Amino acid sequence: MTDVIVIGAGPAGVMAAMRAAELGASTALITRDEFGGMAANDGPIPVRTLAHAARLMRESRQLGRYGVAVADPHLEYPRLLDRVREVVKQVRSHSSFRADLNRLGVTIYEHAGNAHFIDSHTVEADNGLRLTGEKVILCAGGCNRRLRVTGSELTATHSDAWHLTSIPPSMLVIGAGATGAQVASIFNAFGSKVHLYEAGPHILPTEDEDVSTAVAKAFRDSGIAVHENFGAIEGFERCPGGVRMTYSNNGTRLNDEASVIIVAIGWAADTAGLHLPAAGVNLDPRGYVSVDSHLRTSAPHIFAAGDITGRLMLVPQATRDGFAAATNAMGNEKIVAENPVNPIGSFTDPEYAQVGFTEAKARESHDILVSKVLFEDASRPQIDGRTTGFCKLIVDRTTHTILGCHIVGERAVEIIQMASIAMIGGVTVDDLARIPLAFPTYTGVLLRAAYLATAELDRKPRMDLLDLAA
Repeated sequence: MTDVIVIGAGPAGVMAAMRAAELGASTALITRDEFGGMAANDGPIPVRTLAHAARLMRESRQLGRYGVAVADPHLEYPRLLDRVREVVKQVRSHSSFRADLNRLGVTIYEHAGNAHFIDSHTVEADNGLRLTGEKVILCAGGCNRRLRVTGSELTATHSDAWHLTSIPPSMLVIGAGATGAQVASIFNAFGSKVHLYEAGPHILPTEDEDVSTAVAKAFRDSGIAVHENFGAIEGFERCPGGVRMTYSNNGTRLNDEASVIIVAIGWAADTAGLHLPAAGVNLDPRGYVSVDSHLRTSAPHIFAAGDITGRLMLVPQATRDGFAAATNAMGNEKIVAENPVNPIGSFTDPEYAQVGFTEAKARESHDILVSKVLFEDASRPQIDGRTTGFCKLIVDRTTHTILGCHIVGERAVEIIQMASIAMIGGVTVDDLARIPLAFPTYTGVLLRAAYLATAELDRKPRMDLLDLAA
């Protein structure tokens, strides 16, 4: 009998297997497809590669402003896909995690197909593999939610979008959360005519309202047709140009059509093939695996981590939860699965990122100061010709602690890391404003926002900080 069976080799599963093996458990790691899961093969790694190509396309359009004369660049999409596959292969082959798992003696079963429970201790995979384990950790990840309307089989998912063999002349993207916004932004940069549909009042509905507003404006300025509060979808049908969507809004029946329609309406737990009832594992009302604060499921010897639990469905959080689940499964200590500071960002154009409370949420329980700096007022964005965006700090007036940070603009995902470190380290806005940075950098907008907040809180000029605020 194996001590620990881990199902799923994404960030949560890899960390869970490593931690279990570190604690002395004989450990087996089963993955349906390639090692690395969605993050390496269908998520951040390939998406970021495509987003980098989109960035290069955008940057090439301003070469003339800097005296660089070149012929008009054009995208050869098959070559880009070759590069995506090359990057994914390089990341997978150079993964220190894979080497660590091998060093720790973890047995890895790749391309095993779907795994499912025979009973609460026995797992079987499509390839005939059968394992019995004292403990099991479920890290099977998530999958795209599908629309349940007539003709939904004619639509595609974000995964399909990344595997297109050519750039579609037109595209409808249904759902304007993080995934839909990235799809829309990338293919708009590649030359597709993109319409982005959001049923709610704002795109990026989980972001601070200023972020949603700014990104929507930037998208429209770039040529994306953004439709918010668009109504309800009735169905899809084939048409000469591809696929037609019919929807209704306030009693009016409307339609739109495109070569490809991408549905990005959310991420569900990938539990369909696991046969969880055979193991006594319950789902919560949202359809995710139900876990307690220690990531234990309704079956005492089975734990779960990552997207399958419906918690914060992000790589860093999945990794952290994988560590906690394995530690708790081995019984060495009881780690409470907490995620106090969670930076989130997306590689759209412009990028956006956030950590902590939104302004609206912070006002519910704090007396706050909001400090906002526009990118156009900072040196580095001016140098690079990337002046769209802002940095917004939310500070508690009494304690001077940083409650939240929201950024739209170039390198937003990089800048937010510094705000996150400050928050988790308990750095006050006064101390943040005193940190000397190289000049000129994009992170300077964060320091300038901190300086302005400190000056407002002190109600007097801070001459010692002026050199840090440019």
